[in-house]
Amino acid sequence: MTVNEPVPDTFEDTPARDRDPEWFKRAVFYEVLVRSFQDSNGDGIGDLKGLTAKLDYLQWLGVDCLWLPPFFKSPLRDGGYDVADYTAVLPDFGDLADFVEFADAAHQRGMRVIIDFVMNHTSDEHPWFQESRKDPDGPYGDYYVWADDDKQFQDARIIFVDTEASNWTYDPVRGQYYFHRFFSHQPDLNYENPRVQEEILAALKFWLDLGIDGFRLDAVPYLYAAEGTNCENLPASHAFLKRVRKEIDTQYPDTVLLAEANQWPEDVVDYFGDYAAGGDECHMAFHFPVMPRIFMAVRRESRYPVSEILAKTPAIPSGCQWGIFLRNHDELTLEMVTDEERDYMWAEYAKDPRMRANIGIRRRLAPLLDNDRNQIELFTALLLALPGSPVMYYGDEIGMGDNIWLGDRDAVRTPMQWTPDRNAGFSSSDPGRLFLPTIMDPVYGYQVTNVEASMASPSSLLHWTRRMIEIRKQNPAFGLGTYTELPSSNPAVLAFLREYEDDLVLCVNNFSRFAQPTELDLREFDGRHPVELFGGVRFPAIGELPYLLTLGGHGFYWFRLTRVASRTGRRL
Repeated sequence: MTVNEPVPDTFEDTPARDRDPEWFKRAVFYEVLVRSFQDSNGDGIGDLKGLTAKLDYLQWLGVDCLWLPPFFKSPLRDGGYDVADYTAVLPDFGDLADFVEFADAAHQRGMRVIIDFVMNHTSDEHPWFQESRKDPDGPYGDYYVWADDDKQFQDARIIFVDTEASNWTYDPVRGQYYFHRFFSHQPDLNYENPRVQEEILAALKFWLDLGIDGFRLDAVPYLYAAEGTNCENLPASHAFLKRVRKEIDTQYPDTVLLAEANQWPEDVVDYFGDYAAGGDECHMAFHFPVMPRIFMAVRRESRYPVSEILAKTPAIPSGCQWGIFLRNHDELTLEMVTDEERDYMWAEYAKDPRMRANIGIRRRLAPLLDNDRNQIELFTALLLALPGSPVMYYGDEIGMGDNIWLGDRDAVRTPMQWTPDRNAGFSSSDPGRLFLPTIMDPVYGYQVTNVEASMASPSSLLHWTRRMIEIRKQNPAFGLGTYTELPSSNPAVLAFLREYEDDLVLCVNNFSRFAQPTELDLREFDGRHPVELFGGVRFPAIGELPYLLTLGGHGFYWFRLTRVASRTGRRL
């Protein structure tokens, strides 16, 4: 494999950290695109030095772990997920020394770093593929899945149905077809070849040696293919991931593996591994079906879409955690809904066909919710309170908008809006050189929606979000606690308990646009006074009768159910 010159770094300037195997359960993750966050050299493209310069802001916001999508060498035909070298930084972003400096600086501020790693495929410009297509009998000849025709694996679904007609593409150089689950310029690696397995493990360890804290493992359900199956979630894929976990646990403790498997929860739980052992595969996995159901529930003003998917979610091993999100760099995927539900979501959230991509919606959170502050706050409260570690998307904390006139998913990948100045403070380059134009519309444009303005306004969404993160971190029940939904007399209201040791939090959420009352059966907490966490207000004591609450439109409460002292002084 091609390996860059090693970067000498002893990490002596990085504070020693105690072992913390469960850090990822308490963490608030923040996805940040290197290309979109801050440009340090005025070439119109965000880079690692620019990201490093903005770490103080991220520390102030209170996030615990930064997730960086691919920043590797790539032709960028798929946002960097078409990797051309697993161990080289895209020159536009800097070099390995810049990355080490960034990781060190993040650690100095108490933040961890995980990076995307695309395990399933490479770019067709990767040297392995170029060698494989030129020399079938050479050392790389069997690194990819080749066939003389396109008839194999017919049960494998096509993922990008709007751009790809087949999972096979003919290569005129080799005179054979190659298999690909994603775009035709992303050939699938052949994991049946032991050398491919060793190459991937070596590349993972390369980055771990540079000090990162984990990986988001991209597209893991598709590592292996087998005739007569849908080529997803095969036992061989799980076996390889268990091997990765074992080697990483042994050599790099406290490292987290986050599986990206856009599947139903009953299939995704297999990526946690052995339940009895507490999990021996991935530490985390995204819970994809939760996200569209939050959008559906709020628009239908009914808690049932969220309640039902959480009720169907199997228990996970004790050492594992879900990852939940509202938006990210991809489209709002609608794979995990029925055809009828997809039509409903498109009708409600993507009325303009340009707002759609593949079978999803390429919009940011604020425009999806019509920039309605109450809705944005309700969605964020659910993100931070539902079971799992929340993953925020850069710019959503200030209510950034999107640009549906840009191609593919670039609509939601525009430059971060720092100031009302030139190029939103993102870059000093000529505006025409920017890799993507800044948002300039009257509602979401950088002239009004930016970090500087948000910092100056104590009532801004940014300050509110920071406070909510702070409250979550003060209550370990959110990260480590159990989840119990409470019966609510009102179908528009979702109420649930999060409990960890003596930390007990009651969350009540109104999915309706109108004020709603609800009665909750809280008799088991008789005598306790709910204390609202945001303002510290003490509510009336719970008694034998149903506890009556009234919530404003799209309102929510987070209560700590504090114990009270009895007349004898004993804590109840």
